Amino acid sequence: MTEVFNPLVSRTLSQLPHRLHRKSSWTEHTPFAMLLVELLQPRTIVELGTQHGVSYCSFCQAVDELQLPTRCRAVDTWKGDAHATYYKESVYTELLEHHRRYESFSQLLRMTFDEALPQFPAASVDLLHIDGLHTYEAVKKDYETWRPKLSERAVVLFHDTMETQNGFGVHQLWRELSPNFPAFNFEHGHGLGVLAVGAQAQQPVLDFLATASANPASTRALFAALGRRVQLETEKQWLARQSAFGRTLAALKSKPHSA
Repeated sequence: MTEVFNPLVSRTLSQLPHRLHRKSSWTEHTPFAMLLVELLQPRTIVELGTQHGVSYCSFCQAVDELQLPTRCRAVDTWKGDAHATYYKESVYTELLEHHRRYESFSQLLRMTFDEALPQFPAASVDLLHIDGLHTYEAVKKDYETWRPKLSERAVVLFHDTMETQNGFGVHQLWRELSPNFPAFNFEHGHGLGVLAVGAQAQQPVLDFLATASANPASTRALFAALGRRVQLETEKQWLARQSAFGRTLAALKSKPHSA
């Protein structure tokens, strides 16, 4: 029996993520990421395309705070691509340092998505986040090659469903898939599609999707506001670091030079 989703009873929705990064395009979806872990209580989470780790660490944080027996795996070469751009080794090493707190249940798999496939049994992944190269061909391949790995309760997330320029094709695949499953699309933060592909999807997830679909404007407004809160916190912390750096630099410049 479907029940109306009530955000006020969530244990995670008001939490700020520990992993914040000013360059991340995923920041505004972290409240939903943590909520989804709470609703789904996944046995295995896999993320395809991690970069700075804002999305992935929000999943891990929820697993940790809810004390779930979940296994988490992030798959990325940490080299970049045509859409994420190509980046320095420091992107990986900085994430690795933050990730140490989750090493008891999480791994960063530095490899291609295809190379990671054999590490996961069929029908074992409850939550799959696809955020690699965003051409239509690439995201369709990611979905189809990982589809056999999805469990009977699986949920798939697609980032950048609202991006239509510069070769982005997630929106096209989303239009093809979403009519076939319980689904909802967030329009803020470049778009995030939520697809309950499992034949035995968890009832709390179905309740959320039903409530969201019946109240799309208010649902989108709520999560956009929660996302802006995280974005503002990210900017606040960045400005504080810049200010501290400026004070340190000024103090160093004011010191008299020794002979």
